[in-house]
Amino acid sequence: MSALALMIVLAAALMHAGWNLVAKRSGGDHHFLFLVVLLIALLWSPVWMVWGPTELPRWQARDWALVGLSGFIHVLYFLALLTGYRKADLTVVYPTARGSGPLLTAFGAAWWLDEGLGVASVAGLLAVSAGIWLVAGGPGWRRGDAYAEDPAKLRLGLLWGGLTGVTIACYTVVDGYAMRAALLSPLLYDYFANVLRLPWLVPLVWRDRQRAAAVWRSQWRAALVVAVCSPAAYMLVLYAFTLAPVSHVAPAREVSMLFAALLGGRLLAERQTGLRLAGAASMAVGVALLASA
Repeated sequence: MSALALMIVLAAALMHAGWNLVAKRSGGDHHFLFLVVLLIALLWSPVWMVWGPTELPRWQARDWALVGLSGFIHVLYFLALLTGYRKADLTVVYPTARGSGPLLTAFGAAWWLDEGLGVASVAGLLAVSAGIWLVAGGPGWRRGDAYAEDPAKLRLGLLWGGLTGVTIACYTVVDGYAMRAALLSPLLYDYFANVLRLPWLVPLVWRDRQRAAAVWRSQWRAALVVAVCSPAAYMLVLYAFTLAPVSHVAPAREVSMLFAALLGGRLLAERQTGLRLAGAASMAVGVALLASA
């Protein structure tokens, strides 16, 4: 991985950890998600106004299918993530999601995109994943030590984090294919993938319009932060896909675990342990290995 790609991935990781903290604090559900997607469609509309006229005419049915598939998977991703945040701690859900995602992504990229996994890549991937596991509680997961006061809450965090990780792996491979094989514009691709989430969310919001209005009044500031930072962070990742293999970029961006652990500990009063420091060191080693692969 080039130095430029690594810098882009690290910037995206910091931004990603930040908006996840805001989403956790909001306690939002599908009403919150609908507001986020609607704000994205409005705030980021200059993307297609500027680049659309020259780029969109060359898009074929396959390209729009990739955009639509990505949008649908991202709806599942956000719903699973927000559910996990309502039921458990950020420092359980977030590491579990970001840890299971890269493992599945790397194997998916190797199978679908024909990206080989060398010794350094495998070692880096395992080191990053091990670091995430340690940040989330390490050996205490099985015994519930990381959440001794409420083991059931820990299990819910692991469950929803794992489900989120599956969606991460799915959309990462789809989006990586769109960038590297279909050669689509990262800006336009991410914008329209966001817009195409709206049809899936409208029926969910329409069922309880009164609650939707109340949620929007109380959570619009948090939704605005997510609407700005989430696309910006992921567009950086999509651009990194054009500079380096998907199986390198996806695990390297998981250094966001370090940022999330620090933010979660300081701002949410969630636990800080020696295991999490060891996890941060393991992630640093993993990122270095991936960068040198």
